[in-house]
Amino acid sequence: MFILLKMIKRRVSPETWEAGQDFFRRLRGAMGYQETHWIRKTQIDSWQAFLGALPVGQLDVLEISPADATIWRDAGYRSYTAVQFPDFDVTKQTLPRQFDVIIADQVFEHLRDPARAALNVRTMLKDDGVFMLATPFLIRIHAYPSDYTRWTPDGLRDFLEDAGFDAEIHAWGNRKAVVANFKHWAAFGWGRDLRNEPNFPVNVWAYARKRKAVT
Repeated sequence: MFILLKMIKRRVSPETWEAGQDFFRRLRGAMGYQETHWIRKTQIDSWQAFLGALPVGQLDVLEISPADATIWRDAGYRSYTAVQFPDFDVTKQTLPRQFDVIIADQVFEHLRDPARAALNVRTMLKDDGVFMLATPFLIRIHAYPSDYTRWTPDGLRDFLEDAGFDAEIHAWGNRKAVVANFKHWAAFGWGRDLRNEPNFPVNVWAYARKRKAVT
């Protein structure tokens, strides 16, 4: 089947190939297939539940490097701002305003100086705001444009505490998910195994708030 698809791809125009791919994506979706990456399914569900419990219509939200594939843009916020690397480098820059929620979804592993970036996020966050950060752990290197850092759950907690946050840490993964991503980014599909094996975290995320100053 794979060889046949390669032969077809070589014989049709890029536009025809993409139209066919889009048709089959829609067909799979109608049959219950989920294109969401398997490794991100639990994190995305957690984030959606977290945001759903907030008064989203009253929130000013900043998303760091969302690209075009973000699923966090259209949730009915009061305002949504996006900054994209390299035009905006969060390791060196801040915006002249503060936000209720700052989102960095699979971004910080690509930053050469994540510690400085975390301090800049803290500067842009309101005192009662939340920093939503997700990063991979047991995942192959993927350079967009570079790939520098991995955190275990304990490591991410300490990293955020060092930057002046109190963080609630979550993680998900299992051996099957680790292996499935050796060659490609496996989709959740029609319902892959979501059992969590704590010793095999694939995705680690945090809800972090500014640590209150001691008076």
